[in-house]
Amino acid sequence: MLTPPSTVEVLYTVVLLSWVLFVAMLLTKWTYNAMRSRGVDHHVAVYYNRKVIHVLAGGLVAILVPYLFKSYTMIGLMVGVLAIGNLLPHLRGKLLYWYQVKENMYEVNFILMWGLIMFVGFLIDDVWLAVVPIMFMAVGDGITGFVRNAVHRKRTKAFIGNIAMMGFCVPYGYLVLGFPGALAGLLASLVERFEFGVIDDNVIVPITALIAILIMRTLSIW
Repeated sequence: MLTPPSTVEVLYTVVLLSWVLFVAMLLTKWTYNAMRSRGVDHHVAVYYNRKVIHVLAGGLVAILVPYLFKSYTMIGLMVGVLAIGNLLPHLRGKLLYWYQVKENMYEVNFILMWGLIMFVGFLIDDVWLAVVPIMFMAVGDGITGFVRNAVHRKRTKAFIGNIAMMGFCVPYGYLVLGFPGALAGLLASLVERFEFGVIDDNVIVPITALIAILIMRTLSIW
C-alpha cells in the first residue's frame, strides 16, 4: 500500500496534480471573472466554483485512481500538498477569493477526507469501495450545489439539492456496487443536509457511505 511508487505512478501524479492546479488556479478564476462580469454575486460565483472543483478535480481524479495506481504513496503526497496549499491562504489571510471564503475551510476538509477515504480503500485492497463514497462527496454533493445555487442563489441546505444528489448517487452506487452502493448513495444524499460546526458534509457524506458499505460487506449483503 505504501510501497515505493513506480516511475509511471510518479508521472501520473504529476499529471493529475497539474490538472487539479489548473482547475483550482486558472479555470475557476476564469469562470469567477466571467460570472462576475455578468452580474453574478461574489458569493454565488464562489459557491459555483467550489462545486466545479468538487467535480472536475475531486471526482475525475478519484475515478482514475483504480486504473492508474497500485500504491497509495504518491496519492498521499499529492493530498498533503493540496491540503497545505489550501490551508496556507487561510492562515495568511490571503484567500484565493474565487473559491475560498473566510467563514470556513471546508475545501481543506474535502481534500483530507478524499485522502483518508482513499487510504482506507488501499488499506483493505479494494479501491472501488473508496471511490464510490468519494464520488458521492465530489460529484453528488457538487450536483446539490449547482441545483441549490441555480434555484436559491446562495448556500443553503434546501431539500431540492438532496433530491438532485440522489439522482446521481443512487444509480451510480448501484452501477458500481449493486444494492449496497445504491443504499449507501441514498444514505449519503440524506445526511448531506447536516453539519456540526467544522464537521461539514465533506466529512459526513463519505464517512456515512463508507461505513454503510463496509457494514454490508461484512454482513455479506452484496
